[in-house]
Amino acid sequence: MLPRKPKQLPNVLSKEEVKAILEATANQKHRMMLSLIYACGLRCSELLNLLPSDIDSKRGLLIIRQAKGKKDRIVPISEKTINLLRDYYKAHRPQRYVFEGATQGEPYSSRSLQQVLKQALAKAKVTRPATLHWLRHSYATHLLEAGTDLRYIQELLGHQSSKTTEVYTHVSTHAIGKIKSPFDDL
Repeated sequence: MLPRKPKQLPNVLSKEEVKAILEATANQKHRMMLSLIYACGLRCSELLNLLPSDIDSKRGLLIIRQAKGKKDRIVPISEKTINLLRDYYKAHRPQRYVFEGATQGEPYSSRSLQQVLKQALAKAKVTRPATLHWLRHSYATHLLEAGTDLRYIQELLGHQSSKTTEVYTHVSTHAIGKIKSPFDDL
């Protein structure tokens, strides 16, 4: 019999920490990349492979093509995020990918994006060793805490199994914070 894999809970940033990280990022492109990961619950690779044609601003949708498991999915994108993307697009005029690196037509590197987050964490004075995936976990947890049905969160994240999504119920402090210890009644 194989030993069990340890089940670790996802790491989640508070809304205040996410806001501080985004505000600490002065560069427009860097802020837009981090914002979009959090605003749409994207994986790093999904963000870096986005094409301008994947943004359906009229319908308020972001189309993620050939993500994990070679599946396409759609996620809602808010008017606020679309407006930020328009400003970014006007300033940077990407050729092929929404976020390009030093060479036009080439995607931004994941390593560089990780460095962007690392610098933002330091500026925002967030001492926990957060990763880009923490922004995705935070998106899911904050949706759950706002009352979004777990089934919808599963669809938005592109999880095949509901078991994968259910882990967010264990880190959501919304319901847990309302539980009163019997000790308090003694």
